[in-house]
Amino acid sequence: MPELTLTAPAFARTVRGTGPGLLLAHGAGGGVAANYGPILDGLAAGHRVVGIDYPGTGDTPRSAEPLLLDDLADQLVSAARAEGLETFAAVGYSLGTAVAVRAAARHPERVTALVLTAPFARPTARLRLNAELWQDLYASGAHTALARFLVSHALGATALEALPGGELDALVRGAASTLPSGSAEHAELVTRVDVREDLARITAPTLVISTTGDLLVTPDLHREVADTLPGAELVELATGHLPFAEDPDGWLGHIAAFLNRQAALRG
Repeated sequence: MPELTLTAPAFARTVRGTGPGLLLAHGAGGGVAANYGPILDGLAAGHRVVGIDYPGTGDTPRSAEPLLLDDLADQLVSAARAEGLETFAAVGYSLGTAVAVRAAARHPERVTALVLTAPFARPTARLRLNAELWQDLYASGAHTALARFLVSHALGATALEALPGGELDALVRGAASTLPSGSAEHAELVTRVDVREDLARITAPTLVISTTGDLLVTPDLHREVADTLPGAELVELATGHLPFAEDPDGWLGHIAAFLNRQAALRG
């Protein structure tokens, strides 16, 4: 198929390192720094890393219109092209896995490999209800209630129970005070994601990382993605939905090992 015409890059972006291209797509209510900060230096040690912040996150202004998956995917690729990258691997986390998959489906000539952590191809009824609650709580200004919901669902049980009461309360307060302005739009997009047809067309080698203690995007959704993608590898990481907070070294290790294998295979 002919290459799609890209719009000019319009989102704030993070650029680090030198080497083969590596794109980062973050999760709903996150951001490049929030979701990849603990492993960013490790990723940039061998790659030219480019990540974008979706509208209402980081320095990207909030959108007045509903977000579109095609736009986020094209903006990710456009940012990479603006940095001089012709081809690249793409790493997606949570909602960012759908962004990365859509980028690979729309620009197959450019995406050489995919790493998808805590992915979902479409929202189950539970995930849709959770995303709608997320959207409503943010829009109504109930940010502390939203932070309690997110902390209780996103942290794995072991990590959550290990927090003393004072630290847990501080974590909730910190989460409430740092919710990005685009949170409601990100959560609303979660309710509309459907990349099942994209998955069937993906030819890039893919690693699916399943966060096995995940209560927000549950492991059955990770396995559905791995089962639908031709030849995908599946590995498990014993965390909740926040691998960057619970086991960043283990997360980075899985990503780096896969990317190194793919580089060796390409010669």
